[in-house]
Amino acid sequence: MTTRRLTALAPEQAQGRARELLTDIVERHGSVGEMVSTMAHSPALLDGYLSLSRAMKRVKIPRALSEKLSLAVQEWIGCGTCREAHVAAGRAAGLTETDVELARQGTSTDPREAALIGLALKVLAEPGALSDEDVAEVRAHGWSDRVIAEVVGVVTLNLLTGAFNLLAGIQPEPED
Repeated sequence: MTTRRLTALAPEQAQGRARELLTDIVERHGSVGEMVSTMAHSPALLDGYLSLSRAMKRVKIPRALSEKLSLAVQEWIGCGTCREAHVAAGRAAGLTETDVELARQGTSTDPREAALIGLALKVLAEPGALSDEDVAEVRAHGWSDRVIAEVVGVVTLNLLTGAFNLLAGIQPEPED
């Protein structure tokens, strides 16, 4: 059994801006997920997460490919909750089981996609080692500077959610 290290807050338990944000989410969607309600301990973190999450919905990276990037990053980070969420979102975006498994391994059958996934993993694991050659390689596969820049946003959002869930102890229950 996974131990929750931080507790989720109901809107009425949250303070200041976090209370406003949670109340707004409940009014619009009917409920708040465990990660978001747990982030409410820090109004700054919650506000930042929600803003980045909204902004990243406007990327030019195709949805299915964005899910592949997220799967590769979450596999590396080790957040089971995020991995499960991105497997489901990837399937909803049309990914096959093979697509999901390859993404979790940090690759794709499509060389263009594999190059972008590789860049995402390097942004996550070795940002100080990023080189002119890394950028030239993804450009050679036809990716625009906008998409290349947006990879950092996708990675950052995944690092934020994965690291937070791991810290807070928000992980799926092990299967019997």
